[in-house]
Amino acid sequence: MRLLEHGIVGVAGGLLYVGVEFLYRGRSHVSMFFVGGLCFWAIGMLDRAAPGLPLTAQAVLGAALVTALELVSGLALNVGLGLEVWDYSGCPLNLCGQICLPYSLLWIPLSLAAALTDDLLRFLLFRQPFPPYRWLL
Repeated sequence: MRLLEHGIVGVAGGLLYVGVEFLYRGRSHVSMFFVGGLCFWAIGMLDRAAPGLPLTAQAVLGAALVTALELVSGLALNVGLGLEVWDYSGCPLNLCGQICLPYSLLWIPLSLAAALTDDLLRFLLFRQPFPPYRWLL
């Protein structure tokens, strides 16, 4: 059951991410379903790996995870395979055009939203209780 649960959460996260990307950019790429699903799942696992982790810390750690996964997947997809899914080379403080500070900071509130959505999804689908929420350390 745990593997099925993780898979369902990953698929839901992938669909949510592609939906957000369509709303923001008007387009997406199939690879973003997988990258977005992995990011959503990883953010959701933060409070399971570290029970009692404050939401602020979960949001910042989630943004760091997303940025790291974005760099790795960008180097593989955009540089390695030449898919040109995204290009941040015109953004300030970018690294190889794959990540940049403005978008890394944007991932903080989006990671908070993902953490709360993950908890709601797990409650609705799997009857898991909500973790105790704390904002600060």
